[in-house]
Formats: sequence, structure tokens, C-alpha cells
Amino acid sequence: MRYYRVHTADIAYRTKQPRGIFTAVGKLVDSKTLTEEEEKEYWKNREHFEEVLPVPPFYEQDNPDGAITWFKDTDEGNAIWNEMDFYRDMCSKYGITLVMSECDKIPGEVIYEDEFQVAVKNLYDDISIKTKELGF
Repeated sequence: MRYYRVHTADIAYRTKQPRGIFTAVGKLVDSKTLTEEEEKEYWKNREHFEEVLPVPPFYEQDNPDGAITWFKDTDEGNAIWNEMDFYRDMCSKYGITLVMSECDKIPGEVIYEDEFQVAVKNLYDDISIKTKELGF
């Protein structure tokens, strides 16, 4: 199965891995970069995704293992990615370059999995991950 994640080149403090798209746009909110209307749309989108995409339980403990999530190349995982227009638009508007990383095997030690995604820690040294810059 193919697994993919969309992220920036910015390395997250907690995970020591590239910051994912949800967090990247969240940082735009934190820095007061978005307009008032965009911020309202952000909260609307965030609420939607928190309802339809399970939030892995390790986030309740502030992600102590530094895990990262990868979408599964399944109907469910791809449907979530396809719904993320707002996030892609905000990254494009504010000059955030997005990168897609892909691999054909689970890229690390699984600590959580659902029909949409897999969360891993300790990326395997021998995993082949292909990356490409996304343009919108």
C-alpha cells in the first residue's frame, strides 16, 4: 500500500520531522497572518476535519513519542486529502511550499492506525521515501 504525507520543509520541534499541512496552517492562525474571514474559515474547516478524521489519542498526551501521521492511499484517506482545499489555498496564498512524501511500505513503527491514516514513530532507516514539491 502507498502512504503519503503533505508537509513543509520546516522541521517541527516535537517530532523532529517536517511540519504537516494541518500544523502549517495552524501556525498561520497563531501568528495572526490570516485575515479575519480566513481565520473564521480555518476554524470551520478544523471543526469539520476533527469530526470526520479521527484524532489519534497520543495527541491528548502532547505526542510524547514525536509520531507523525501519513495518509493511506485508500478511498477514505484520499477523500480527506481531496477535501483540504482551504489548507492548500492558504499555503499557496501565504507562500508556504508544500511537499508530498510517499512510500510503498509503512515508514516506521506504527503506534496508531485507522481507515484514513497511520501514525508512526522511529522512521525506518531503510525505507525509501520519494518527495516532490506540490504546486497549486
